[in-house]
Amino acid sequence: MGKTALIVIDMINTYDHADAELLLPSVETVVPVLTELLERARRDGATVIYVNDNFGEWRSHHGELLDRALSGPHAALVRPLRPNDSSLFVVKARHSAFFQTPLDHVLHEQDVDRLVLCGQVTEQCVLYSALDAHIRGFQVAVPRDAVAHIHSDLADAALRMMERNMGAHVCVSDELWA
Repeated sequence: MGKTALIVIDMINTYDHADAELLLPSVETVVPVLTELLERARRDGATVIYVNDNFGEWRSHHGELLDRALSGPHAALVRPLRPNDSSLFVVKARHSAFFQTPLDHVLHEQDVDRLVLCGQVTEQCVLYSALDAHIRGFQVAVPRDAVAHIHSDLADAALRMMERNMGAHVCVSDELWA
């Protein structure tokens, strides 16, 4: 049996984009839950991987993305979720954490077979990442209290699709390691 990886999707963010005003209220509710999930995952020895959009900045690396987010107006949403020295970081260009990234290779190198997907946006990047994880044979869990959305109705539909069509374990974060 393999290991679990906590995949933190797109939480290193300046929130300088078109949907930010709709997204921010949901992000504010999930940051404390994500902070606890990160602490739990690290304490339990789970692999923690940040998969983050590079916002079209192809010359940047994860440190620059983090510095930019921490110097922006929404730094308080990023600060508690910062990667630590043991965290892995994968930069992505599109919605899925897997699309043209080394994530699949990294997960196999780490002997991971179960993914806990958290972060943003439920109805976009989390959904597409869950589908790509499913078709690659990973077990997927999505804690509904640890994913942020732009549109709550679409997020609810996305969570139902992940559960029904992809066999994802949709739960609350307290149930993940129970």
